[in-house]
Amino acid sequence: MKRMITFLLLGALGVATTSALAQETPRVDARQKAQKERIKEGMKSGELTKQESKKAVRQQKAVKKIEEKAKSDGVVTPQERAKLHKAQQKTSREIVKQKHDRQKRD
Repeated sequence: MKRMITFLLLGALGVATTSALAQETPRVDARQKAQKERIKEGMKSGELTKQESKKAVRQQKAVKKIEEKAKSDGVVTPQERAKLHKAQQKTSREIVKQKHDRQKRD
């Protein structure tokens, strides 16, 4: 009987751990942080205008919303991860484009 209870507890712990890991998005979080830093650096250096930086911040918020929606059911599926990656790629390209368009902040 004790063995059965032990196995049940270990099984429950394994399921809880697995579901927690399934909704973790460390790569997304790290990339969001890096892109946030790139936006800050662009604002500080003058490479991004006010409008450009506002647009980049809005795009970052949109990615965050996609991430929250993906996590809402407790599991981030491969399709949701792909959608997050695509949104981050788009934001990254936009930041690069705006930082190198020769417009300067006033």
